[in-house]
Formats: sequence, C-alpha cells, structure tokens
Amino acid sequence: MSLILNILWLILGGGLLTGGAWFLAGLLFALSIVGLPWARAAFNIGFYTLLPFGQTAVSRDELSGREDIGTGPLGLLGNLIWFVCFGWWLAFGHLVLAAGYAVTIIGLPFAWVHLKLVPIALFPIGQAVVPNGVAYGSRYGRR
Repeated sequence: MSLILNILWLILGGGLLTGGAWFLAGLLFALSIVGLPWARAAFNIGFYTLLPFGQTAVSRDELSGREDIGTGPLGLLGNLIWFVCFGWWLAFGHLVLAAGYAVTIIGLPFAWVHLKLVPIALFPIGQAVVPNGVAYGSRYGRR
C-alpha cells in the first residue's frame, strides 16, 4: 500500500517537485560551506518528501540513545536559526497545503503527509527518517 501511495504522491501530491526543491536547497547549502548542517537537514527532508508513506522522522538521540552534535546544544542553535530563517514559513506552507488537500476525501492521505512534514520543516537538525515500525534503538546499537 505504501508503494502505491508513494507513487500517487510523487505524481499528484507534488512529491517530485518538493523533493527536487529540497535537494536543490541542500546543494546550495553545501556549496556555501557554512550551510553544511542545514545541507544535511535539507537532504534528509528531501528523501522524506520523495517517499513519505511508510517512513517517519524521529530524533537521532532517541534512536541511538546518545547525544551527537546535531542533537546537542549546537543542533539546538542550528534549529533556532533554521526556525527564524526558514522553518516557520515552510511549516505554514505545509499546513496550508494540508488544508487544501483535506477538502476532498481523495486528498486526505496527501494532507496527512503535509502534516507529517510540519515538525521536520520546523526543526530538521538532529532528525533521522526511519521506516515505520522500527523499534527505537533496535537497528541503531541500543537494545
């Protein structure tokens, strides 16, 4: 079912367009050198945007059981800068698109995807995209 929904998302839900835009943004961030932390976040969101059904975004420290540079104080600072510069209006855009898709019954799955993208659009640094149902820590070293 996830495969069918992902294909429909790519064609009808704007997945190709938004995923491509995130990859372009990630490339621009990477070229600036200073934007490398945001480049990783943009690529992460890009992959999540391309194939959102069957995946979820979670904090990396919840997966590994330990803090890293993206989930510690520097990650918090990066997320605050992201929120002020990009996050709030990207999240607002996803909310508007979710409301638009929710008008029809057929659009409800796409509305749900846009709602899933709101938290990662607000604070992307320190997030990981994992398949649904992956137990925290089971594949990432913590048991």
